[in-house]
Amino acid sequence: MQRLVRGYLDHLSVERGASPHTVTAYRRDLGRYAGFLADRGITATEQITERDITDYAAWLATGDSVRPALTASSVARAVVAVRSLHRFVAEEGHTPNPAVGVSPPQQLKRLPKALPIEAVQRLLDAPDPSSVSGLRDAALLELLYGTGARISEVVDLDVDDLMPVLANPDAGLRLFGKGRKERLVPLGSYARAAVEAWLVRGRPGWAAGARSPTPALLLGVRGQRLSRQSAWKVLQQHADAAGIADQVSPHTLRHSYATHLLDGGADVRVVQELLGHASVTTTQLYTLVTVEHLREVFVAAHPRAR
Repeated sequence: MQRLVRGYLDHLSVERGASPHTVTAYRRDLGRYAGFLADRGITATEQITERDITDYAAWLATGDSVRPALTASSVARAVVAVRSLHRFVAEEGHTPNPAVGVSPPQQLKRLPKALPIEAVQRLLDAPDPSSVSGLRDAALLELLYGTGARISEVVDLDVDDLMPVLANPDAGLRLFGKGRKERLVPLGSYARAAVEAWLVRGRPGWAAGARSPTPALLLGVRGQRLSRQSAWKVLQQHADAAGIADQVSPHTLRHSYATHLLDGGADVRVVQELLGHASVTTTQLYTLVTVEHLREVFVAAHPRAR
């Protein structure tokens, strides 16, 4: 069982080009699954039945005295990992697929949380442009909101990735999303100005203090590539300074980017391409946000809405 899991993780990484974060999540989920089966005395895939998989999902959802119950979304992710493993094993000709009839649990459809435009403006204005860290933070925040990129896509950017779009604003910024899927997104004047200020007045000083040269665009104080965790902390710091009471994450700015585009009249298919969604169904969640916003305005403003 462990050998097949390792083979599947190699397949994810090498053949399907999954990101290290995805592979790590699958390794954790499948390791937990293998442990559950081992406790049942199951060590080979030909011993596994559909009932074992449904029992595993129920075990995750209910928890026990030493392990808390998982949310529906976490259980669904774990079941998807198990289904993917068994599909891979079946395609490799090892055993039939016992997970064919198993579906992930249904999840409540949660609408993305977007910030009002005025709150986003306060957030973008929060970094101090007179400090090196403020220049870096401004570039980070403007890139997140100005492109709708995932946090991993922004911190993975190198200086050379920005040069084409800084030289020619019509060129677009090249981003690599899930599965290394490439897309080009426009970079507005505010984001370009923030990046240029960081490259000219901020980055050289921190880069000079690094132990070894790095091509990374966004750096930490010691000259190393900015991590996702550090970027998250930067965002939290400036959200607090901007007086934003709601929980703010890098994905909040991605949600805000999409919602504000749709509010401004952008076509959902265009937003799909800008976000790098494989399916327009995912993007259509943002149209629900916009409709909900319209309903709230109607109820508050129309004399016969209630």
